[in-house]
Amino acid sequence: MNRTKPFEINWNDVLTAWQLVKENNGAPGIDNISIKTFEQNLQKNLYKIWNRLSSGTYFPPAVKRVEIPKSDGKLRPLGIPTVADRVAQMRVKLNIEKEWDAKFHDSSFGYRAGKSAHCAVEQARKHCFKYKWVIDLDIKGFFDNIDHELMIKAIDSQHPPKWVRLVLIRWLKADTVLPDGSIKKGEQGTPQGGVISPLLANLFLHFAFDKWLEREYPHLPFERYADDAIIHCVSEQQAKEVLGKLNQRILYCKLELHSEKTKIVCCNPKINKDMANNQFDFLGFTFRRRRSVNKYTNETFTSFLPAISNKAKKAIKGKIKSFPWQAMLPKGLNIVAKMINPYLHGIIN
Repeated sequence: MNRTKPFEINWNDVLTAWQLVKENNGAPGIDNISIKTFEQNLQKNLYKIWNRLSSGTYFPPAVKRVEIPKSDGKLRPLGIPTVADRVAQMRVKLNIEKEWDAKFHDSSFGYRAGKSAHCAVEQARKHCFKYKWVIDLDIKGFFDNIDHELMIKAIDSQHPPKWVRLVLIRWLKADTVLPDGSIKKGEQGTPQGGVISPLLANLFLHFAFDKWLEREYPHLPFERYADDAIIHCVSEQQAKEVLGKLNQRILYCKLELHSEKTKIVCCNPKINKDMANNQFDFLGFTFRRRRSVNKYTNETFTSFLPAISNKAKKAIKGKIKSFPWQAMLPKGLNIVAKMINPYLHGIIN
């Protein structure tokens, strides 16, 4: 035991955190220090992180804001911490993730070991057979608008070690350097792109959404992947009731449902196909009525099933079109196949 430091931080766990950060790679943060540069003086850099976490003097540097284009022409803001800060965040994540994750709802699929987007889609597919109405919801600017007071309340409910609570709050309040060089004060939100942000987001929505729905409508199933979620209902009337109460709940949690992206959808293939809302997108899949075949009788019928969304297919096709074909073709079909196959597998999957 190290009796010269206020907090006992295992050095080997810092090494493990570094190895995980290195595997994930990633761009440099605001200090422009890359993974490769950080590794050139690894022992000294890791000692600084260990020493400051152990002494309670770790203060995260500002997060670098980058904006990546979305398929709808808008920009998605991402926050890129420095490599050193990613190691510190990973060290904290290793300390708390297992305990926190064990308390999360089975229908929460985002950023969790043993769960995936495909798991969420498969569960949604099964529920759409039984429940003929869906609330397709989207929280407006979720990561940027998380209320810090409520977030800290959620953190405190888990009774984390004192040193963990200390740095979690400092990460919440860290500044962000915008693309134009200006500074945005860390008054709300948690940067999408940080190592610890997905875990914090899941904890917040565990209380704001999952536990609330389980308490108010325990018989209604749902699937949630981060802030992207759907709720299954037995009737349109019930869906309207749930959505109205959910809207109040989200406002109470100091967030807002996206009015354009949140909608009620009919999943019943027997109801008028000309209805405005008879399909929805979820995690890169479009759920809508499709022709299906009975595997026992080979008879065709109309069902409500998922398949790759037009938006996802367009993004993959755009990536393939961007390949340097003139340079690739002379190298032979094996090279071309090696480049294309991962994207074809993505469409097939």
